[in-house]
Amino acid sequence: EFFKIKKPAFNEVTFRIQKKESLLPEQTETAESKKTCQLEPRTGKTKGTCEEGEEDEESYSSFSEDNNSSDSENESSGLQRRKDLSLGNIPSTACIEAARRRRHLARTQADYLPLNVSDSHQVSQRTVSSDLESEDESDTKNLNFVPKMRTLRQRMTEHMVSEGDESSEDEAQIKWEEQQIKKAVKLSQETYDAASLRKPAKPKFDPSVSLPPVNLEIVKKRLTERITSLQDVHRVHQREFEKYMEDIESSKMAVQELEKSSDAAVNYKFYRAMKIYVENLINCLNEKLKYINDVELAVHLLLQQQAMRVLKRRQDELKKESSYIHHMSSGEDKPTNGGLEDDEETQLLEMCERRRTCRREVRESSGEADHHEGMSSDDELTPAEVTEFQKNKDNVLEDSRKIFEDVHADFCDIRKILLKFQEWKEKFPDSYCDAYISFCLPKLLNPLIRVQLISWNPLENFMELEEMPWFRAIEEFSGVKNVSEPKRDDHPDGEVLPRVIEKTILPKITVFVKNVWDPLSTSQTKNLVQLCSNIFEKQVLSKSERSQAKEDLMNMVVLRMKKSVEEDVFIPLYPKSSVEDKSSLCSKFQERRFWSAVKLLSNILLWDGIAQEDTVRDLGLSKLLNRYLLLNLLNTPPGPDNIEKCSKVVACLPERWFQDLTSGSTLPELRNFCQHLLQCARTLHKNNHSNETEEVLLLLVRVKALQVAEDFIEEYGLEHLKSLIEK
Repeated sequence: EFFKIKKPAFNEVTFRIQKKESLLPEQTETAESKKTCQLEPRTGKTKGTCEEGEEDEESYSSFSEDNNSSDSENESSGLQRRKDLSLGNIPSTACIEAARRRRHLARTQADYLPLNVSDSHQVSQRTVSSDLESEDESDTKNLNFVPKMRTLRQRMTEHMVSEGDESSEDEAQIKWEEQQIKKAVKLSQETYDAASLRKPAKPKFDPSVSLPPVNLEIVKKRLTERITSLQDVHRVHQREFEKYMEDIESSKMAVQELEKSSDAAVNYKFYRAMKIYVENLINCLNEKLKYINDVELAVHLLLQQQAMRVLKRRQDELKKESSYIHHMSSGEDKPTNGGLEDDEETQLLEMCERRRTCRREVRESSGEADHHEGMSSDDELTPAEVTEFQKNKDNVLEDSRKIFEDVHADFCDIRKILLKFQEWKEKFPDSYCDAYISFCLPKLLNPLIRVQLISWNPLENFMELEEMPWFRAIEEFSGVKNVSEPKRDDHPDGEVLPRVIEKTILPKITVFVKNVWDPLSTSQTKNLVQLCSNIFEKQVLSKSERSQAKEDLMNMVVLRMKKSVEEDVFIPLYPKSSVEDKSSLCSKFQERRFWSAVKLLSNILLWDGIAQEDTVRDLGLSKLLNRYLLLNLLNTPPGPDNIEKCSKVVACLPERWFQDLTSGSTLPELRNFCQHLLQCARTLHKNNHSNETEEVLLLLVRVKALQVAEDFIEEYGLEHLKSLIEK
């Protein structure tokens, strides 16, 4: 290690801390003489000699690094000198002189290590002369520790030598550390071995300690407990042994079955072919799905446009007719608006009247008597509109037939597709169930079923699902009819048909209800109700308690009926003088609007048993009967017309609503209606219309307002009418 004090170049001093090493006796003596030469005061000649020697050696540090022996000599001489000083001995003059003579004799005999081998002779001579001259020098002369200015080559050489010395010192340090670590490890190992070999001292028996008493019963009890525990362990081992033996037997059986099944190649070939077939089928359906969606959307747009056209025309005619009658009843001959608008309004009303006349003639020719003006849907289209609609529909159907015209029947015929999976189910039922094919088939068959239903309109020309080709194919594939009722739950394909209906049919019906269905149309409502009843009652949708598709359909039905009640129901109120004449425009218009609302009430109540009862009662009774119809009935004078209207309203009510009523009171929503019937009965009885009074009492009995009817009979003493209540 070096310790450097950085000063200007001419004052630089370098110190070297030498390591302690053992030296030979000869080297020690030479080091003492060398150290004495360095410590003695010298003359100017000696100083020059030393400087000359330093030039030959290139540097003081190089000298110390290349000659380890000189380091050892300096160290040993220092140790000797410190020893003498520590003892308190002061050398005498004779000792000093003797030491000088010894050093001189050693130099004359060249008994020292020269700094440079090649110049050893010259160095020896110079050293001898310098020592002789230095003896005469004064002791007060200071030593020169500042080295002479060195050249660039000398400094480079010094730097290279110092790096080599440092590397050698690092290697020695690493070796020393490794030796110390080995010594420590060896020492710890020896300590561990000594501790492990040391045996614990045996406890000595103390006879003074008393042992618990031992008798035959205690020994017998302990032996019995020991035997019991061993028996328990033995039984556990026995059960484990039996289980292992069973596993071995089952493994042997499995190995034998696998060895017997030599048709592994055939099975692999079948699975490979089935995989390729399913992949091709999926790719084909994915390719055609875009065209199926386009065609299906085109058909729905045609039907939606037709329905919106009929609805808009009906609302426009209602507004025009109401405005026209209002102006006529107010005493004005013509509406305030004139010109072309008057002509258009007149033409619109004339067209509406012609349609009514045509429908009346048709009813008379068919013998339909129980009909009133306003109960028709008024959804007839003009011949031009019918021709245009049919042409567009034929074009869409033609496009639908071209979708699979370039596809092989194995990939577009539902029956042939199911035959492939039927073969799989018969050959390998276990893998068929493990692949969950019954869950995949509804989604796989969805595009093909939708193509067959392109021309299907559930609101017109009702057709049973059982008559459709896809339904029969799936029913034959699942084979539910051939399975007994208790085993249907475990049948692997028993859920295919319900899932197809839930994932494909119900969403399609929901679209028709949202965009096409007219709640005022009795024919459309009956077809829709019959279809939904058939699906919900005959076809079990799924084993799951909750069907999202069914909930969506019912929510849409309720939404459309609520919208129809708010937008399509309009019953104007006119003065009695205006409606007393049954042939007047006001009376006819009011009657048409009343019977149109009764028709809507009848259509809404058709959903009883399919939709929730609370919802149907709220729409039909609370919002339609009590808000619109009852107001017209209250303004109608008691008589045959009023009784006919009330009879028609009661005929619309489902009978099952009144089966569980035992308290003698009717439904809460019908209380106002029953009060109106009671008021009519009183008026008719006062006017001596016994037959009409009896009819009103029958209506009260039908709605289970028995308490109201009994009070009326007791009030007027009509004992002969009590038989009506008893029936």
